[in-house]
Amino acid sequence: MSRHESRRVMHEVRMRRLAVRRVERLTPHMQRIVLGGAELEGFFSGAPDDHVKLFFPNDAGELVFPKRGPNGLEYPPGADPSPMRDYTPRHHDTVHGELTVDFVLHGDGPASTWADAAKVGDVIGAGGPRGSFVVADDFDHYVLVADETGLPAIGRWLEEMPASASATVLVEVPDGSDRQVLFTDAQCDVRWFERDGVDAAASTLLEDALRGVSPKGDAFYWIAAESRRARNMRLMLAERGVPKEWVRATGYWKADGTDDEDE
Repeated sequence: MSRHESRRVMHEVRMRRLAVRRVERLTPHMQRIVLGGAELEGFFSGAPDDHVKLFFPNDAGELVFPKRGPNGLEYPPGADPSPMRDYTPRHHDTVHGELTVDFVLHGDGPASTWADAAKVGDVIGAGGPRGSFVVADDFDHYVLVADETGLPAIGRWLEEMPASASATVLVEVPDGSDRQVLFTDAQCDVRWFERDGVDAAASTLLEDALRGVSPKGDAFYWIAAESRRARNMRLMLAERGVPKEWVRATGYWKADGTDDEDE
């Protein structure tokens, strides 16, 4: 294997029905929900920024899954589809058969609304992950940059880092009450930035901080934020001469309300 070789690994996709086992409010804008059930058997997530597609009850309170057809995933004709959103598998406990997902509560949308009111026994659907992007473990340093939507992936990444790893973490949150305690064995410098009322799409806190980061040696950059902001930070690193293979910048949300990713 050559130096700094990241790779994508594909997985078999299964649709699952999972029930809420526990609910915990981590911060004012983050709700942790632990899911479980017999259908979680065989679940696998190979990278900290994997995504599962979560399916929420439709207006009739039903779960309606798509099926793979000639044009990709298709819903049954005339059906009221379940709203679907992408979320990070924060933790998978194979011993107890549980999947933890952290939800950002932003006051609207089917996922946030469901998570805010979730209670033990509620059922949702989950599909995937379809694949994992496994980042090479031989970089001298890792720079992780995200707003609150990428915080679950950062938390998992830090927990999985070995003690020999070195990282700089830049996290932007709505305000000081949204800071979380992050655990890691790695040599890690975590810097928090608080918007304090500034719109999340208009903020430049992460961009300004990233300009001042100059790690020694070869560094991998992982960025998750609003789509335009993630793209601008990727361009900033390209102008600095960072190889594009050493950057993974993803739009976790868009200011126009769509949820398509831009990577």
